Amino acid sequence: MDEAFTGQQIPDNWPGSLWLEGRTIVHLKDGQERPTHMPRGPATKTGTGFMNPAMAPARTRSVLLLQDALEHGWLGEDRPIRALDALCATGIRVRRWRNEIKNELQNRLHITANDLDARALDWAIASTNSDNDVVAIDPIDDEQIQPNFIERNGIKFQNSDARLAMVQGSFQWIDVDPFGSPIAFLDNALQALGRVGVLEVTATDTAALTGSAATSGMRRYGHKGIVDLYAHDDAVRVLLGTIAQRAAQLDRSIEPILALFDGHHVRVTVRVLKSKQGADRNREQIGWRVRTEGKPYIFTPHPSSEEMPRSSGPMWTGPLWNEEICSRLTEEKAVETCLASSSDIEYGLRHGLDWSDDDQLYAEREIRRSVRHIAQAAPVLSTKHLLLPFDMLPGLAGVGSLPKIDQLVNALNDAGYASARVPDLRPFVATHAPFDTVIKTIQTLESSK
Repeated sequence: MDEAFTGQQIPDNWPGSLWLEGRTIVHLKDGQERPTHMPRGPATKTGTGFMNPAMAPARTRSVLLLQDALEHGWLGEDRPIRALDALCATGIRVRRWRNEIKNELQNRLHITANDLDARALDWAIASTNSDNDVVAIDPIDDEQIQPNFIERNGIKFQNSDARLAMVQGSFQWIDVDPFGSPIAFLDNALQALGRVGVLEVTATDTAALTGSAATSGMRRYGHKGIVDLYAHDDAVRVLLGTIAQRAAQLDRSIEPILALFDGHHVRVTVRVLKSKQGADRNREQIGWRVRTEGKPYIFTPHPSSEEMPRSSGPMWTGPLWNEEICSRLTEEKAVETCLASSSDIEYGLRHGLDWSDDDQLYAEREIRRSVRHIAQAAPVLSTKHLLLPFDMLPGLAGVGSLPKIDQLVNALNDAGYASARVPDLRPFVATHAPFDTVIKTIQTLESSK
C-alpha cells in the first residue's frame, strides 16, 4: 500500500457540491459541473474526485444485478459474495451497492474497493463517512488475507494496483471499469474469481471495438471491423469474444448475463465457471459476421477469402443475455431499488443538497431508461436471433415509410415470432422471424395504411 494513504486525509475542496445518484449522495469536486440528467457520451476526466455521470445507468444496472445474484443464488444459495471494484475511483459504485441493495441482503455482501490513486480513495472514504445508514458486516470464516485496508460502512478500501488487488484475494464478483480499454486487467480478473463467479467489464475504447480505429482494434482485440449500422452489436460481441477466449486459455468458460452498448461504452456482465468442457463449447460460439445479399448478415466460423471484405470479427456469435435474470430487470424493480425516497432526499437537503421536484422527476426517468426494453427483449436476446437496424428496413422492404417500431414488433409477435426492441440509442429490432417474414410483414403493414 502507498505509504501516503492513511484514509484520514481530508480531500482538497471537501465537501464539494452534492448530487444524488440513485439513493446515494455524491460529493462532486468543485471544478465539476452539476451533472445534467440523461448525459450522453464520454466525459472529460478532471482528476481526483472525478465522477462520470454518463456511467450512472451502468452503475444502476450493477446494483440491480448484484442484488439479483444475492436474492436468486447465482453463486450458491445463501452464500456470502465477495465483491471487488478493482478501479473504484471515488467509490460511487461500491457505495451504491452498500446503500441501495436490500438491507436484509447486506450481511452476505463483502465489498472491497480498490484504486491506485490515493487522493481518489480519500474522496471515496470521506464520502462514505457521510453516508446516512451505517451497516455492520459479520466476518466470514474463510475471509481471505488482504493487503492493509481501511474499513468504512462495511467497505474495505485499499490502495493498490488493480491487478495486484485481484490476485491477492479470491472473489465471487469483480467489476473492471477502467478509463479506456480493459484488456490489461482481464487475465488477473479471470484468475481471481472462484470456481463460479461474475465478471463485469466496461470498455470505453469504442473506436477500437467498432472498427473505426482499425489499428487499435486489431492490436487490442485481434478484430477486423466494419463501420456500419452493426458496429455497436459488433463491439459488444468483440468484447464478449475476447473475454471468452482469454477465459478458455485458463480452462474457464463464460455465460453472458447482460451485454450492452450504452452511449459511449460497452458494458458486459458474464458468469465465469471453471470448466474445460465449457471452454471448448465457448470456442464454437466464436465466429464472424458476414454481410450478404438477400439478408443483412450471417454468422460463420470463418469467412472465405471472397467474403472477407464484407466480414467483421472474430467475435462472440452466441446469445448475449440470460433470459431468467434479465426478465427481472424491469423499470418497476429499478425504481423500487434505486430511486431516492423522501427520507433520502430530506437527509441530503439537511447536508446541503440542492434537489427539486424536477430533479426527482428526471432522476426517475433516468433510472427507468437504464433498464428500458431489457425485460421485454430478454426472451429474444438470450437465444440466437436476427438483429435488424430499423432505419435500413425501408430500403430492404421497398416501402416509402415504416410503421412505428412497436407496430412491427407486435405484428411479428402476433405471428408467433418472438421479437423485441433492443436497448440502444439507435432503434433496432431483434427477432426469431426469418428475414423474408419480416420484409413481408412490413409490406403488409404498409399496404394496410
